[in-house]
Amino acid sequence: MHQELLRVAVVGCGVGRNHIAQGYRRHPDKFRVQAVCDVDATRLDTVGEEFSIPRRTRSFDDVLRMDDVDIVDICTPATLHFGQILAVLSAGKEVVCEKPLVSSLAEIDRVIEAERAAAGRVMPIFQYRFGNGAQKARRLIELGIAGKPYLATVETAWMRTAKYYETPWRGRRDTERGGVLLMHAIHNLDLMQWLMGPVASVFARTATRVNPIEVEDCAVASLVMQSGALASLAATLGSQREISRLRLCFEHVTFESGPGPYSPGDDPWEIVSASPEAERRITDALAGYRAVPSRYEGQFAAYHAALTTRAALPVTLADARSSLELATAFYHSAATGAAVTLPIATDHPSYNGWPPVTS
Repeated sequence: MHQELLRVAVVGCGVGRNHIAQGYRRHPDKFRVQAVCDVDATRLDTVGEEFSIPRRTRSFDDVLRMDDVDIVDICTPATLHFGQILAVLSAGKEVVCEKPLVSSLAEIDRVIEAERAAAGRVMPIFQYRFGNGAQKARRLIELGIAGKPYLATVETAWMRTAKYYETPWRGRRDTERGGVLLMHAIHNLDLMQWLMGPVASVFARTATRVNPIEVEDCAVASLVMQSGALASLAATLGSQREISRLRLCFEHVTFESGPGPYSPGDDPWEIVSASPEAERRITDALAGYRAVPSRYEGQFAAYHAALTTRAALPVTLADARSSLELATAFYHSAATGAAVTLPIATDHPSYNGWPPVTS
């Protein structure tokens, strides 16, 4: 990429609207949204009018043919992602794609292979990383100040009512592929792995108790990390007060996020040191900290810098693969009642897709 102003087409005007409003439009010197695409003509026109985007189409193929589009941002239902990502890479364009990136480890490995041969690259969306609380914690961990990881607890307690599931593809196994673990808690689980390191084994239980849907809306899991640390995860879509909360206990520091359900990476994070010496090291390490924009605004700023300098993307396919491998382990464990050891190899029974979980 040689030009500074990168041209974007957004496909899917539901979550895609948030990408425009909270991401691209906050960087008018870096991005221009050239076109929007949606199968729903009313939603297409509503978003097009709101942001004065003149080019609107209901055809994904039209977007692929647009010579003046550098980036295609995919915000469609999850089961469409795999084919659309491959098509955009084949068209020679950059790809941004919402979670979950694809529906199996086999699919993401094919995407990784396709990216290696393509001119463009794929950036998955994990916007929770781009908050000043999580960024400060990451810095202290990377510098070795936090020390040995001991234990993490991750809570995703949200509310989704019957109205949410009026959208036809939601809550269905063949179109959504998973429930609270895959579609909602996935961001908090990514944040946990980003800070605590990779997972070694998973034991999970799931249930469907809040709405009459085909996928899980309650889940718990017990994890062993590769470091030897332990993690406990709980997720539900039936909480009357919505929160996301991470508590990470290390040798020299304990971190706790704020409870905001959709911005757990943002300040304020509580950072509790184990000693005066640790407190001094933390203060020194954060003395020159430069604040980053939050969520989509922060991720897209870092994305522009990566594209224009050909640096590593701020979120990569390897990150998305790690997240998808964890989801695969959750669902296989819940279906079989057995712990799952990671990494998951190509001969694993869930490599090509996880089994349905009965509850």
